[in-house]
Amino acid sequence: MENIFSAKEVTKNYANHRALDKVSIDIPKHGIFGLLGPNGAGKTTLIRIINQITAPDSGHLTFDGEPLSQKHIARIGYLPEERGLYKKMKIGEQAIYLAELKGVKTSTAKKRLRYWFEKFEIQQWWNKKVEELSKGMAQKIQFITTIIHEPDLLIFDEPFSGFDPINVNLLKQEILNLRDKGTTIIFSTHNMGSVEELCDNIALINKSKKVLDGSVKKIKQDFKPNIYEIQLSDVKRDIIFDPKFEVLNTDPLDDHTFLYKIRLPKGGSPNELIANTINHSTVLGLKEILPSMDEIFIQTVENTKEFNC
Repeated sequence: MENIFSAKEVTKNYANHRALDKVSIDIPKHGIFGLLGPNGAGKTTLIRIINQITAPDSGHLTFDGEPLSQKHIARIGYLPEERGLYKKMKIGEQAIYLAELKGVKTSTAKKRLRYWFEKFEIQQWWNKKVEELSKGMAQKIQFITTIIHEPDLLIFDEPFSGFDPINVNLLKQEILNLRDKGTTIIFSTHNMGSVEELCDNIALINKSKKVLDGSVKKIKQDFKPNIYEIQLSDVKRDIIFDPKFEVLNTDPLDDHTFLYKIRLPKGGSPNELIANTINHSTVLGLKEILPSMDEIFIQTVENTKEFNC
């Protein structure tokens, strides 16, 4: 799989603080990449390096197979967590001005802006000033100005902050549409629910080091605790599970149906669990319980703390 961006052994120091310590990541093309980590982990420093706001002390950076350089800035769009628009300037004029700064011709900018303003149903705000907008409305404008030059790589830092659920869903859909049209997206957030919903791959940085990376599906499989829920009915007698199965919970759903949460032994098969129950009950369902990204995030960060102690 081709990468839009790669960092190899990147290190960055600020005074007595090491922000990144030999971090290597590959961001595949045409997907959504979650850049995760606690506050102060080094995520923002890496984003600033990609945007060439700052430079690494050491390491190698490539963009679409070439050494990262100033010419690639036009192919990148960045929506920072701390938004910034000119409060006294009219919204339409400002949007055109920002598009022109990114190399978009005025006529093209107007056409694209008309499309997005209609899509977000904010045409009536064209001649308003930013200071007249709500926070959520201003963020819509910032989102539009971030993507208006149709970059190959978009970087969103907490893009849903301050949005109500309806507008969060609207923005999520637009991010997925951008991905489907071929844009690569770096998505930095603390909302692990959004990570599970949107991201194809992730990297987790903690205390300046990369501590986890890979596809979301594979990571969830790697961290699975071998726990299953099995739903049984017509139980003829109290089920006595083989001692190798650890019963974590029993939940009666009605007088005849029970839901058991069972941890299998290492290397254990769900077929063995079914064989243990099938002679004295009817198996209605079996579901493997996979950890959430939130649980994986917490476990990985806590393990890193223990390792560093």
